[in-house]
Amino acid sequence: MITRRTLLGTAMAATATGLYAPRVRAAEPDTLRFANSAGGPRKLDPNQITQGADSWAAAQVFEYLAQPADGDFGKTPDEFEPWLAESWTTSDDARTWVFTLRQGVQFHGGYGEMTSEDVARSFIRARDEGVDSSNYENIVSAEPSGKYEVTVTLKNPDPLFLGSTVFTRRTMIISKKAEQELGEAFATQAVGTGPYELERFDSEQGIFLSRFEDYWGEPANIAKVECLYIADTTARTLALISGEVDMAEGVRQPGWIQQMQQQKPDLQFDMSVPGSFNTLFFNLSKDPLQNKMVRQAIAHGIDKQMIVDALQPMSRMVYTLNPPNYPTGFSEEDLPEDLRYEYNPEKAKALLKEAGFGGGLTIPVNTSKREDYSTQHLIIQEMLRAIDVNIELTIMDHSAYHGSNRQNANTLNINSWSLPPVPLFVYNVYASSAANMNAEGTGGGNYSHYGVEMDGVDPLLQEMLQATSFEGYIEKGREVELKIQEDLPMFGLPTLSFVVARNPRIDLGYEVTGGNAYWRFCRASITTA
Repeated sequence: MITRRTLLGTAMAATATGLYAPRVRAAEPDTLRFANSAGGPRKLDPNQITQGADSWAAAQVFEYLAQPADGDFGKTPDEFEPWLAESWTTSDDARTWVFTLRQGVQFHGGYGEMTSEDVARSFIRARDEGVDSSNYENIVSAEPSGKYEVTVTLKNPDPLFLGSTVFTRRTMIISKKAEQELGEAFATQAVGTGPYELERFDSEQGIFLSRFEDYWGEPANIAKVECLYIADTTARTLALISGEVDMAEGVRQPGWIQQMQQQKPDLQFDMSVPGSFNTLFFNLSKDPLQNKMVRQAIAHGIDKQMIVDALQPMSRMVYTLNPPNYPTGFSEEDLPEDLRYEYNPEKAKALLKEAGFGGGLTIPVNTSKREDYSTQHLIIQEMLRAIDVNIELTIMDHSAYHGSNRQNANTLNINSWSLPPVPLFVYNVYASSAANMNAEGTGGGNYSHYGVEMDGVDPLLQEMLQATSFEGYIEKGREVELKIQEDLPMFGLPTLSFVVARNPRIDLGYEVTGGNAYWRFCRASITTA
């Protein structure tokens, strides 16, 4: 089995190489300093962000029409609170949504009051011009129906529109006037309504923000926020331990949190649950994965509880594609016994023998050197040896790994993605034939070729798309979940929380229990004790 020394390599290196790590200046009294695990910022425009690290600054500068409580996702429509919109109504068929806007909301930089023109533009540019424009194709129109009222018309019903569209980064509200005046420069000088405004965008060091004094709501407690970019794990870890940064993106590998606690016992750790979905895709275009018994054998050969234990306290158990705390997720008890795929090496060997592989088989697999990917693939490699499945593992650069997946060059691909509790979104990304990834590198995240190499769930997704009530939407979604579990084109692995380590001088002002892999700092405060 993988040695503790191997798994703790990064954390141990942080102690050993401190003298060689780049230094950052000491933290200032009224400044929160956050360290991202990236080389430098790319974009601030929320509709153009492709690097997750940039979302931390965007979450401070921009806001939504409606949002759930800080620190979590909204899993049902009633969990969303008015924000830039004071209220909203929806038609019986869930195709027309009317938002009444908050009056007096000011944009940064003297760009004036937010009106329906700004909101309508924010939705239309997400549909027509953003990096995820295909996710907004359901929007037929977004039009001002008054100075402080916007009407959004949809092609298909969407009873979870607040979660699927309103509370998404691309539809954060921007200033239409600033976008028109700044042109291409808007990408790094974007103007929002949030509690912090842009002070400086430095393409090497980071994004520097200051409190927006004309903010419509409660003013931010801390005067300045610095979103710094420190790609090197050792340097980022040392900056946190020394107090040069207040918060830092964690390393998602076994033992990292425990090692950090040994170095600095008073560190706090904020973790989103579920965090990232970790999904094992069976490439149905590759031999012998077309054989369902081979897929079932591999599923029974993976001890998911061992993965959870190895990655504590960051990991949580799943039994289907969606985790149990999501609307269409299943607990183990809710699943039919034959769809639970409990760890059973003897059953796995029997299935392989029945499939014609009694002598075992060898499967070449690529993985990323990024800790969360390589750790899971290495653990699975060791487990499957027990059922005579030899995984020939090639570890490569993270970008090269995703490139190999996009070229259909992988067999048992693990994909890690923080996904919202919007079932149709998850299915459309992973299980729809329209999202089929092809060898030319186009398509979506359906790395199994489900619905192409075998019949899939497209008809059920169409029925789900026409649901006009949240209850009907979830009921149909659970049918999709069971169908995927039965066909087994993909296999849900334990989720892995997004982790941020925090200096105890910072109090976030709320508990992080879930939500996007970035959160707001305006409620945070600094203690001097």
